[in-house]
Amino acid sequence: MQQVIAEISGRFERLGLPDPTAPVWPGLRWGRFDEPLTPAFWASQAWMAKPEREDDYRLGRSLKEEVIYCLLGGHGAPAEVGLAASRRVCEVLRSTGNPKPSRVELERLLREPLCVSGRPVRYRFAAQRAHYLAGTLDRLAEVEHDHLGDVALRNALCALPGIGPKTASWIVRNRRASDHVAILDVHIVRACSAIGVFPEGAQPARRYVDLEQRFLAFCEATQSRASAMDAVMWSTMRSLSRGLLQQLVDQASRFTQLDVIEQRGNRPCLDQTTRVTMRPAPAGGQ
Repeated sequence: MQQVIAEISGRFERLGLPDPTAPVWPGLRWGRFDEPLTPAFWASQAWMAKPEREDDYRLGRSLKEEVIYCLLGGHGAPAEVGLAASRRVCEVLRSTGNPKPSRVELERLLREPLCVSGRPVRYRFAAQRAHYLAGTLDRLAEVEHDHLGDVALRNALCALPGIGPKTASWIVRNRRASDHVAILDVHIVRACSAIGVFPEGAQPARRYVDLEQRFLAFCEATQSRASAMDAVMWSTMRSLSRGLLQQLVDQASRFTQLDVIEQRGNRPCLDQTTRVTMRPAPAGGQ
């Protein structure tokens, strides 16, 4: 048995996890929680990062603003740049009271230099995202979000211009702290591929629903909230350098995959108790 002790909301909490050699499912074992990228590591991090309130992931004040943040923040736009662009658009729309800005108005806002970390930065996709955003805001009222479940809302959002399953899932997760969808960006794919949750060369663009079901099954098997697991995988993986990431991926894949040593009956039993701390995943980021 492994035991994790962490300070959460000013109180010390304990989490019990199976032995490192115990299987999460056939072919995948838990690994040690203090070895990065193992299933036990991710389960402990998701446990510590679980939201205290249902609105902890929200970036905007409404569904419309969440759509703005997620549409401008994905598809190759660095998180910090996407946040800055989205704040500008939301602030202008609030001040003008215009619910359906034109493509020209949005493109003008996105082409003006942004201030990110004290320096001017340009938003790379001004014309394309202005086109998508104008079309989406024009049709957003068609989505009866109050009457739809999480997956149904995700599917309805996918019918809007420029929104695919990843962006739609991001909107739903942020708005509802949903554990029924997954935001399968490159960081989550790398984390899941490293330990065999996803097959090698997994491509969400072709098999989104299948990979999403694998991710949700992993969260269920580790008794983790999918919303927290998604957020902590994203924040952790994006912070690692390429060299360190490859080293950790190699270590995690060697330890978590059942091997010949285990088949021969050499199954060490470790009683681990370690106090750990972590920095919470950024609210709503992806």
